[in-house]
Amino acid sequence: MPPILSFIGYSESGKTTLLEGVIAELKRRGYKTAAIKHAHETFEIEKQDSSSWHLGQAGAVAVAVSSPQEFAVFRKTDLELTPQEISRYIEEDYDLLLTEGFKQSSNMKVEVHRKEQGNRLLALPDELLALVSDELLDIDKPQFKRDDVKGLTDLIEKWLLEQPKEKVELTVNGVSIPLNQFATDIIAKTLTGMASSLKGVNEIYSLRVSLRRKL
Repeated sequence: MPPILSFIGYSESGKTTLLEGVIAELKRRGYKTAAIKHAHETFEIEKQDSSSWHLGQAGAVAVAVSSPQEFAVFRKTDLELTPQEISRYIEEDYDLLLTEGFKQSSNMKVEVHRKEQGNRLLALPDELLALVSDELLDIDKPQFKRDDVKGLTDLIEKWLLEQPKEKVELTVNGVSIPLNQFATDIIAKTLTGMASSLKGVNEIYSLRVSLRRKL
């Protein structure tokens, strides 16, 4: 799973505008990004009475809509998913997953702050990669003005390059299993070694194995 960085802040703080600028700057530098927007209320993308809407109403747990240019997946959930869980449904051909919202997540964060919203931050200092604000706050973290997209992106790029070269995620029965470094190394070496020996496999930068057993 690629690294995840969450942009958080109070409503109307300017998260979306800043995130748009960072995504554009990262694209200019050759990085591929994916983005997740957090919604606080139930939303409906598919139009009522459309064919895909009827499939969901009939009881399908997940409905995919595909065209030659794009596709979308609609899935019903009982609990709100974390960015890590959502990332499993996104193609992994990207370098960084950026989210707008998800202030309760364990991801590293960039907080967007406005002076008129008070000096109370949503994130703890240890959770912050940077603070974007129209005033200087007494916090030992890199701080940027909201129009300094290049400076913020420089920091994000530096953080991205410092991430581990190999990352392994293990999910069993839909539950994410924590892995220490020893287990990560063993699984990574075993899977890449086995896959590399197969005909038609060239350089491996992403590998996904899925196992499903009948009950």
